[in-house]
Amino acid sequence: MKAIDKKLWRELWGMRMQALAIAMVIIGGVAIFIMSLSTLDSLYETRESYYRNNHFAHVFAPLKRAPLSLLERIKEIPGIDKVEARVVAYVNIDVAGFTDPASAHLISLPTNSRGELNQAYLREGRLLEADRDNEILVSEEFAQAHGLQAGDKLKATINGRRKSLTIVGLALSPEYIYQIAPGAVFPDFKRYGVMWMARKPLATAYDLDGAFNDLSLTLSNDTHVEDVIDRLDDLLKPYGGRGAYARKDQLSNRFLTEELKQQRTIATVFPVIFFAVAAFLLNVVVSRLISLQREQIAALKAFGYSNFAVGLHYIKLVLMIVALGVIGGIGIGMWMGKGMSNIYMEFYSLPFMIYVLNPQVIIAAVFISFAVAVLGTLHAVSKAVKLPPAEAMRPEPPAIYHPTIIERLGLQRFFSQPSRMILRHIERRPFKSFLTTLGIAMACSIMMIGGFQEGAIDHMVDVQFGMSQRQDMMATFTEPTSDRAMYSLLSLQGVEQVEGFRTAPARLQFRHRYYRTALEGIDPDTSLVRLFDADLQLLGLPQDGVVLTDYLAELLHIKPGDMLSIEILEGSRPTLQVPVVGTTKQYLGVNAYMQRDAMNRLLKEGDAISGTYLRVDARYLREVYAELKDIPRIAGVVEQTSAIQAFYDTMAETILFFTFITTLLGGSISFGVVYNSMRIALSERNRELASLRVLGFTRGEVAYILLGELGLLTLLAIPLGLLIGYGLCAYLAFRFDSDLYRIPLVLGTDVYAFAATVVLVSSIISGIMIWHNLARLDMVAVLKTKE
Repeated sequence: MKAIDKKLWRELWGMRMQALAIAMVIIGGVAIFIMSLSTLDSLYETRESYYRNNHFAHVFAPLKRAPLSLLERIKEIPGIDKVEARVVAYVNIDVAGFTDPASAHLISLPTNSRGELNQAYLREGRLLEADRDNEILVSEEFAQAHGLQAGDKLKATINGRRKSLTIVGLALSPEYIYQIAPGAVFPDFKRYGVMWMARKPLATAYDLDGAFNDLSLTLSNDTHVEDVIDRLDDLLKPYGGRGAYARKDQLSNRFLTEELKQQRTIATVFPVIFFAVAAFLLNVVVSRLISLQREQIAALKAFGYSNFAVGLHYIKLVLMIVALGVIGGIGIGMWMGKGMSNIYMEFYSLPFMIYVLNPQVIIAAVFISFAVAVLGTLHAVSKAVKLPPAEAMRPEPPAIYHPTIIERLGLQRFFSQPSRMILRHIERRPFKSFLTTLGIAMACSIMMIGGFQEGAIDHMVDVQFGMSQRQDMMATFTEPTSDRAMYSLLSLQGVEQVEGFRTAPARLQFRHRYYRTALEGIDPDTSLVRLFDADLQLLGLPQDGVVLTDYLAELLHIKPGDMLSIEILEGSRPTLQVPVVGTTKQYLGVNAYMQRDAMNRLLKEGDAISGTYLRVDARYLREVYAELKDIPRIAGVVEQTSAIQAFYDTMAETILFFTFITTLLGGSISFGVVYNSMRIALSERNRELASLRVLGFTRGEVAYILLGELGLLTLLAIPLGLLIGYGLCAYLAFRFDSDLYRIPLVLGTDVYAFAATVVLVSSIISGIMIWHNLARLDMVAVLKTKE
């Protein structure tokens, strides 16, 4: 080993704690980079593999009833590859020992087959056999939530008739990766499931022998999906077609796609912060090291080492520290990526998770880490390269001190001598002090993100379900029915209030922009479903006109006063021209609201309702649900409180994991910045501090001068970090916006307090470690340093 390389190892060992602190920051950056991108790639690869292997359809088309003979005409549409006609029904379920409402989508399946499209992924058990009219496959999550397995039985209300069904297998479907009940927003595996039943008994139960009410199809390559949808809609219109839609608009696929977008945002934002902080730390440490080793640099050059060799020496030092961080970061990133992927497997109904860590991701992490480190230290290393041997033999010129602003203002009498020394030192090196403050501030800002996510979801649920949708239950009818049904529901014991609503799938269009959603008619004086404006003030629903979710208005670029074209996608499919009369603030979904009477008048259907909202005495919830299940016209019931609780139970693990990660990473940045800054300050000022000790300053006063500076910078960094954190959360909230949900920018005092506390604790730990070094300060050895 060359002598200069031996020097390298000695220096690395001598600054091992500083190197470790820097490596921790690099580990954080590389780990979150690897975690985010590997999770993103894993989700994407798993989804694509699942879709491909199980022939997930490209186009879906629900309808009321059409004969199977229509399939031949549908297949003639150019670009269609495969077509599968199904019977799909929404049914109420009875599970032994479970008294809460439970419902399921019942999908027809050919006997002894997984279907042609949207194939069921059989996890255990067997497929449906011919001539068995009571066999079903059950979605794995629903079965696990109730402890069901093959051979168990449950009851379903199929078209008003109770039927005992035997589970013969557990399955999953690419069509229901995100399983939510109609009208619900969150998955609730105990109260909603997907089931498959042989086509013949299901079709017979719904009088669909030789017919179908749901269509799926795949397309050939290079087929324009909108052209196929237009042709399909024309064909299905006489049969109650409710508007075909593409895979990108399929609910489950949309949720998963939005999740992938969020992962991409996380993979962009966090590593940038970590790598920037690491570059700053390396710059500060190497600059100081080169400053302290001026004589050594001169000696190396005097012994014949070239400028290149000297520069390479320090670059190697940087690369060794970065290599430590990169190796650790890759390992931790893989662990975090697998952990995150497993959490997604629980949240989404995926049969498997293909963990993917592309070599390109590792190469990118390594390249970015080393590039940032070299760029961050290039200026400092260039100073070593350019340093002439003769000049390097001389000690570094002493610093030039000037009166501080405090002193020029005559305020020094309010400060002790040690305090004035702190202020003077900070003012003498403003850029370094600013970078230190910025580094600590970035750590503070990162830790706000975990708390922001939790608080935002709480606020979203409070506004959506505490203020806006205040019903205890929502019951939907199999088809629009007379509003007199509300009176019969109101007569049930425990039901305190009933409000009807009319909903219809619709295609909203303004100029060249359009959006497919539901038009919902509610009563103007409703109290169970209320609309609020942007300031969360109660919004009245005018007699005529439509109120849009504010996000939908932005999508369509429409404002109050403009005329909106609404194409109803059921019944006679009328196209209406309705003025927009306002916008409402909602965090979940995008909807359009009208007065129910006005909507029914435009649809020319009389006083029809599609379902009801119910307020129920909590003591009678179970009894009311039991009554509702026995009403043939009721297709399904959603209980609000249970659904929200199930969501929180599911989200808790994700949020806790994310909060743990951000706290760990934020703490590592904070510790890395503060500890390195203190170590450098100690090495820079050890002679000065030792002199003060000799002059009679106590150890506490000397420690105050050293640690007080970092303490002051930390206190300045916290409000700056909280401000940056607010901006970072606002940016993430903006990037997470989608038509499925919007994350409100809500930051409670607990979020600020938690971030500030972690920074302070990290600083205190760093200070304690430096205190021990300060206590061992060798005053005699320091004072022997030659001038």
